[in-house]
Amino acid sequence: MRRTAVTIGLAAGVCLLFIGCGGAKKTGITPPATPETIKKIPDWYLKPPTDDDFLFATGTATSRDMQLARDKASDAARLEMAKACEVRMQGISKRFQEEVGQAESAQYLDQYTQAVQGVVSTVLTGVSVDKNEVLNENGVFRMYVLLKMPLGSTSSALLERIKQQEQLYTRFRSTQVFEELEKEAQKFEDWKGGK
Repeated sequence: MRRTAVTIGLAAGVCLLFIGCGGAKKTGITPPATPETIKKIPDWYLKPPTDDDFLFATGTATSRDMQLARDKASDAARLEMAKACEVRMQGISKRFQEEVGQAESAQYLDQYTQAVQGVVSTVLTGVSVDKNEVLNENGVFRMYVLLKMPLGSTSSALLERIKQQEQLYTRFRSTQVFEELEKEAQKFEDWKGGK
């Protein structure tokens, strides 16, 4: 009797294990891009409109909640719009080239390193949703958003200020990079002299 109870208990446990493993599969919140999904991407997302009076930006996001997908996509588009208005970039590039040996036995070495960091901080005024489209991908909402912002006289002044700042920053960075290159060249010369 006791042996039968243990056997029934084991059989029930195995059945529950199979039932638990055979449940419905859940889709992740970022489903893989299928060919059908790619075909459904709105044309305006890949190639936003251009207009002298408006600045456009697109964004996309996914969520199991449609409103959250829309909020995330709108935030992504606002970030792209802010980057188009004003972004402070920092970066450095280094390149080292060396050829060792002669004729066919010569070896050419080339090393290139680049690091870039961007910071966005600007105020966006008058931004509105121009278009949006939602797709349902196996229970996950994918939202595409197109935002637009009017470019009035204040925006034109802002764009002019940005252009001037970019020119000043480019001059500053070129000076800074050349100073760093000169320091590195001097270190190399000092190292050669110490041999």
